[in-house]
Amino acid sequence: MMPRFQAVMFDWAGTTVDYGSRAPARVFIEIFHRRGIEITEAEARGPMGLAKREHIATVAGLPRVTAMWQEKYGSPAGDVEVDAMYDEFLPLQKETLANSSDVIPGIPEAVEECRRQGMKIGSTTGYTRELMDVVAPIAARNGYAPDAIVCSDDVSAGRPAPWMNFRTAELLGIYPMNAVLIVDDTAVGITAGLNAGATTVAITQTGNSLGLSLDEVNDLSPADLTERLAAGEEQFREAGARHLLRSVADLPDLLNS
Repeated sequence: MMPRFQAVMFDWAGTTVDYGSRAPARVFIEIFHRRGIEITEAEARGPMGLAKREHIATVAGLPRVTAMWQEKYGSPAGDVEVDAMYDEFLPLQKETLANSSDVIPGIPEAVEECRRQGMKIGSTTGYTRELMDVVAPIAARNGYAPDAIVCSDDVSAGRPAPWMNFRTAELLGIYPMNAVLIVDDTAVGITAGLNAGATTVAITQTGNSLGLSLDEVNDLSPADLTERLAAGEEQFREAGARHLLRSVADLPDLLNS
């Protein structure tokens, strides 16, 4: 039987909003493209869940990307170049989020069930507070408004450090951390949850791991979808996720099992 939890902490893009976590991936690709560096979607998605500046630095440090940058500019991308991309990333991401922050189907109902069971609702994100000032009102208008939102720039370090989870627990007034369920669609988010001492749930279909919009998912055959999900599921198991769900919409079934 599933234990009872005092709180659940959700990630945002790909977990509760933006089916497929499309918005950040597109912007990472664009800021490198503007510098004549063509990264793949897989490269853009690889570090997803990190704070955004760290994400850009990680992509710039990939061997293939480093080689392209070296060939074009004569040296690898350093802090100055990463800072410039990050400064460009923020307004572009803000613009993109205004049209890419729809609540994922089933989220309001799942959150309502969590509340019915007496759980407080927290959230953490690799987005900055400035970016969440765009996302949160859109989500609220569509039925999702957590009790607490902690952003990557609210703490000294983002994921995989547990600080956002600890800060959220403090805001919710919840302890110990083994009374918390952490739900995320990235491996680094699962690692952060484990580092916090919480029980973790990985989201395999609506988020970064699969990286497809709802329409794209609906165009797949059941067999093709199952095959595509399998690779992500294995990564989440390796990261230590306790439970795997295709969507947060499936969380009530897990809680009531």
